[in-house]
Amino acid sequence: MYQVDTIAAIATGMTDSGIGIIRISGKDSVDVGNSLFCTPSGNHILKNVDSHTLHYGFIVDKLPQEPCVWKDYIIDEVMIVVMKAPRSYTGEDTVEIQCHGGVLVMQKILSAVLDAGVRLAEPGEFSKRAFLNGRMDLSRAEAVMDLIHSQNEYALQSSVSQLKGNLSEKVRDLREQIIYEVAFIESSLDDPEHISLEGYSERLYEKLTAICSIIEKMTGSFENGKLIKEGINTVIVGKPNAGKSSLLNTLVGEERAIVTDIAGTTRDILQETIRLHGISLNITDTAGIRNTDDIVEKLGVEKALEHIKSADLVLFVIDTSVELDENDKAVISMLSDKKVIVLLNKSDLSMVADEKSLKSIIPDNAGIIRTSTVDNKGIDELEEAIKNMFFQGQLRSSNELVITNIRHKEALQETYQSLKLVLNSIEAAMPEDFYSIDLMNAYASLGRIMGEEVDDDLVDEIFSKFCMGK
Repeated sequence: MYQVDTIAAIATGMTDSGIGIIRISGKDSVDVGNSLFCTPSGNHILKNVDSHTLHYGFIVDKLPQEPCVWKDYIIDEVMIVVMKAPRSYTGEDTVEIQCHGGVLVMQKILSAVLDAGVRLAEPGEFSKRAFLNGRMDLSRAEAVMDLIHSQNEYALQSSVSQLKGNLSEKVRDLREQIIYEVAFIESSLDDPEHISLEGYSERLYEKLTAICSIIEKMTGSFENGKLIKEGINTVIVGKPNAGKSSLLNTLVGEERAIVTDIAGTTRDILQETIRLHGISLNITDTAGIRNTDDIVEKLGVEKALEHIKSADLVLFVIDTSVELDENDKAVISMLSDKKVIVLLNKSDLSMVADEKSLKSIIPDNAGIIRTSTVDNKGIDELEEAIKNMFFQGQLRSSNELVITNIRHKEALQETYQSLKLVLNSIEAAMPEDFYSIDLMNAYASLGRIMGEEVDDDLVDEIFSKFCMGK
């Protein structure tokens, strides 16, 4: 057990709300809660209550010896929960005070707790203690923060999957398989008379090839996982007055961009994050791309070109009511290596630019959708096109393991490289004792995912990104 001093923090948001929670954790938490809490009859009872029980009463800023005057010191009417070690989030004695959610009320209760000799928790310290006390491994602790910051349904499902331990279980299984082989090699070298290595290299080669295949699949899920977690960086481009800002307004559901009939109205970058039926799009509306002598508009065009380079997805808006011109073709020339969906906009008007002539000049992998921001035509088709382009028509189920953390991806890549070295040694007919070093490196790399092979500085860095009460 990781034993340190007692800490406290406000665990709910610092804004007026219906309920606020002050969390206390550590060896003195029950004593502190007992000193500040009393029942309606004036008794302080927490020292004698069972774990995981809820009690009604009042928080006072101090409990005088004279029972008849304790009501003069009431801060708030509360419910209080006692959770005794090790059956708590942190693995330590924990007390949670559920009070009214006013900011001032929460601050006054927290001040009373701190005055009782408790230290203010650092960001993420409750979760850090849970990790250090063995209540959760590092990957599950990181999933807690991902869960809090989930921006869409699929990111939420992925976080819940990792919080349940799906990643931990898979990593633990792979480590057990690897360490078994290390133990077998070492045992055979120590006792060659009873443990034979005949045919072992072939069997190990087959087993490690299968493990490498699993790790490759896990690593390969990172790109989709990153898009699910962080959203798809999407840039809307096209020539002036093609309908880019109208499209943004339609997707956002409100008038975020100024729309006029005057070409070049949009001069600067406008960014919004939207959820399109469960998919997060980090959308950037850009200035219309054209040759111009206007200095301000020219800067906007340059910014648009920069955003095209870094985008995961380009929505290329074409005004189909007019002929394609050099401005359209200039945009097309920059899209050869990008994922592109071409939106044939203003399809409610007579179409001059047709699909057939367009297909001969746009990238082969580009999708084409007819849209109209007047009647919201094509928005559902756009969602399906994005799913097909990034997630092969369907997003991963909540039971399927998806890697969303770059730290996990790097550890898996290091594991894969170590195992490939073992395979190379087998192919080169090296002695079996050469395998152990690389197998142990693979074992250690996987351990870093769960926090079993990390130093204190990395642990501190990870938990410093958590919010104060978590």
